[in-house]
Amino acid sequence: MTTEQFIHQLLDTAKKRGLSEAEIYLSSGDSFRAMSQQGALSNYTVNSTRGLSLRGIYNGKMGYAATEAFDEEAIDMLISGVMESALLTEDDSFQQIYQGDEHYPEMDCYNPELDKVEEKRKIDFLLSLEPMAKAKDPRIVQLSYNVISTSSGQVRIVNTHGLDLEAKDNIAYAYASAVAKEGERVATGMGMTISRDFDKLDAEKVVNDATEEALFMLAAEPVPSGTYRCIIENRCMPDLLSVFSGVFSAENAQKGLSLLAGKEGEMIASSAVTLMDDPLMQDGLTSQPFDAEGVACFPKAVIENGTFTTLLHNLKTARKAGCKSTGNAAKSGFAGTVRVSPTNFYFRPGEKSLAELMDDMQDGLVITEVSGLHAGANAISGDFSLIAQGYTVKGGKKEKAVDRITVAGNFFQLLKNIRAVGGDLLFPGSSTGSPSVDIGEIAVAGK
Repeated sequence: MTTEQFIHQLLDTAKKRGLSEAEIYLSSGDSFRAMSQQGALSNYTVNSTRGLSLRGIYNGKMGYAATEAFDEEAIDMLISGVMESALLTEDDSFQQIYQGDEHYPEMDCYNPELDKVEEKRKIDFLLSLEPMAKAKDPRIVQLSYNVISTSSGQVRIVNTHGLDLEAKDNIAYAYASAVAKEGERVATGMGMTISRDFDKLDAEKVVNDATEEALFMLAAEPVPSGTYRCIIENRCMPDLLSVFSGVFSAENAQKGLSLLAGKEGEMIASSAVTLMDDPLMQDGLTSQPFDAEGVACFPKAVIENGTFTTLLHNLKTARKAGCKSTGNAAKSGFAGTVRVSPTNFYFRPGEKSLAELMDDMQDGLVITEVSGLHAGANAISGDFSLIAQGYTVKGGKKEKAVDRITVAGNFFQLLKNIRAVGGDLLFPGSSTGSPSVDIGEIAVAGK
């Protein structure tokens, strides 16, 4: 049977067998990914996925089931699975299948030309990076980790209330990590380019960013331990924000896993800080017209000029809190249960360039990279202690490369200490972004 026939028969049968409400979540996708090392192709994968989940209300409780098959047998299996799941659940809270909104935003997140790009052209792009990098400087010995990837996906939500929504997107990106060597010293640098238009993938930028950073970091050394004025660069601040993004989830707050529970309306950051969740952002990696429950998406300031305005909600958390969903229901694939997640999540940019932030700071550190985020950051308390690298600033100018240091602090206090937010907003390969941020002072352990 066709997909349309399967969908309609599944919903009709679900109602006949006693599901008071039911919803189909259908997702499909195609992906290409290739890697190279030492100038040769080292890994090459092409995947296609297609699956469907059914969730529904049975005896007043929500049940889930999923399948990759689209036939008569799958219909019976899905409905039986939902009924069994509902009977076994211990969640007594009221849940619902959404009836829909009056209007949904129009989004253009799909470029059909990207899906037509031949694999040979993608591989040629990938293999061009290393020779280009080595030609930059004899100290560049290799590109150690190089990737090109394209992906496209489609989501459709259909339910027994008559809701029928569909969204499609695609994206391409290339990444390179350059290795520089001088004597016994070795350093690395990275570069990335991302676009929905393959012609706009910038190989020169990838190579320049990766090689320039690697060469600069060859002379890196730790600074003495102490307290330093500090700017966290736009390549690095998104990593820190991403680790602590869960504190803005109503789901976590209602489970006692967020210190922001009940703090709406309070000043939790400096007045320079506005934190946006914008699912309608042009060219955003997680831009979408509706969330995983079919709620129309809209931009919202989670923090506005330092004031905490809202947690992120799905329908379940919103009902419990007595408010409306913020359109942040998410699923980790078609078989996942509904949770809460940000979309394009970022600090709203100011007007100053990084150079101007450095000039304001005069003397201090710029942190360009942190590592150990999962082991060195407590996503609930906000405490972090992270290995970092970057460079010193003297008299407002970039000075010496720095590595093998540890920066320590607390995310909630960091928000309050922010002096300025730059204008160089960047999403470095994820849906969490940030400009460079002057965070005031931070404790540094070095030599």
